[in-house]
Amino acid sequence: MSPSDALPRRVRIGYGLGSVATGSFGTVPGLLLLPYLTDRLGVPAVAAGLIILVPKAWDVILNPIAGRISDSSSSPQGRRRPFLLRAGATLAVLFMLLFAGPASSAALGAAWVALAFLGCASAYAFFQVPYVAMPAEMTLDYDERTRLMTWRVAILALAILVSGGLSPAIRDAVGHQHGYRAVGVFVGLLILLGTYGAWRGTAGAPAYEVEAPNAGLRDQLRLVAQARDFRVLLVTFVLQALACGAMLAGVDYVARWVLGRPGASSILFVCFVAPALLVMPLWQAVGARWGKQRGYLAASLLFLLGALFAYAVRTTSLGLLAAAVALIGVAYAGVQLFPMAMLPDTAAADAARTGENRVGVFTGVWTGAETLGLALGPGVYALVLALGGYASSTSADATQSPQAVSAIAIGFALVPAVLVAVSLVPLARYRLDEAVGRRGGRS
Repeated sequence: MSPSDALPRRVRIGYGLGSVATGSFGTVPGLLLLPYLTDRLGVPAVAAGLIILVPKAWDVILNPIAGRISDSSSSPQGRRRPFLLRAGATLAVLFMLLFAGPASSAALGAAWVALAFLGCASAYAFFQVPYVAMPAEMTLDYDERTRLMTWRVAILALAILVSGGLSPAIRDAVGHQHGYRAVGVFVGLLILLGTYGAWRGTAGAPAYEVEAPNAGLRDQLRLVAQARDFRVLLVTFVLQALACGAMLAGVDYVARWVLGRPGASSILFVCFVAPALLVMPLWQAVGARWGKQRGYLAASLLFLLGALFAYAVRTTSLGLLAAAVALIGVAYAGVQLFPMAMLPDTAAADAARTGENRVGVFTGVWTGAETLGLALGPGVYALVLALGGYASSTSADATQSPQAVSAIAIGFALVPAVLVAVSLVPLARYRLDEAVGRRGGRS
């Protein structure tokens, strides 16, 4: 790597701070929005799942459009940076409104959440897509992208830990009536912090300019779909996002109904995220030694084993379940790091081959599919709850049937295990190795 390809530490950290915004928004709705709808507003489980799913499904359409717009934009601040500030600030304000819906009527509260979450998803698209597109333009070096992603994923893990770990505690401390509103304000401020950090920290960062594509969006999507390694990587990541979304949605329910300890949701969540802060350098070393694809495969297998272990010990003790979740957390660091480091390789290889910059379209498709997977996770989990006969209620003293409690555990552990097992099939077909990544070869 030439000195010109090495990014300053300030830029690495600054770029990584954007994960405070993405991690907070990606985590807290997945953790608390479904319980907010079913146990605070009294919305039936299936309807609650649809309310979470529809705005994210909208992102599947919007994200490639956001990528196309950012690909074609220009600014003295950089092609992508102005999007970060405008969209991030809008997202923060809308998030503060998300958990402030009226509790007097389930229908009215559901409508409030649906509209607010749709606005959040739209603003997030114009933050996330330019943000994810930046690494492929900031450096041409294969290993430097991994280092950049290491900072991003480490800060992402910390952001997820803080937002997801503290939000249930804040809700419980403030109380059933106003706790969720306090969560909305807390997370909105975190999003503002991450937005400003990413915008400020990437000022003056390198920007390797490649001609923006001339073809229309439909043609761009068709060409991106023909990139084989991108396609199999995307399928793998979406299946695992679906697994993570289902598991995240189940944390609050498992703590309350399976363990009988509502306050344990923060403990389980911290056990899920905290290991990532410790093992991230280990996964980076695995990638450097064995390659990104093999590292990704190892992390996925570990995630699968952890999910099966969690189901086996679900009713024994909080300690054993926390240990199983911590094992999943170790794997989670790898299944986040490797695909995010592999994505810019596929986009850069396409740009080198075609001479056109389609990185925004690549990342638009990627983030749209990722958000759909994360939204489908709670949706699938809500469906499992409904099949088990889960009873939604506005009362803190509601009870559940044994069948509903079994469904809570199945959706939390067995469903994610099956999804991760299926994801191993496309992952085995990824072929863009280090040598190809270094020279920007065929995708």
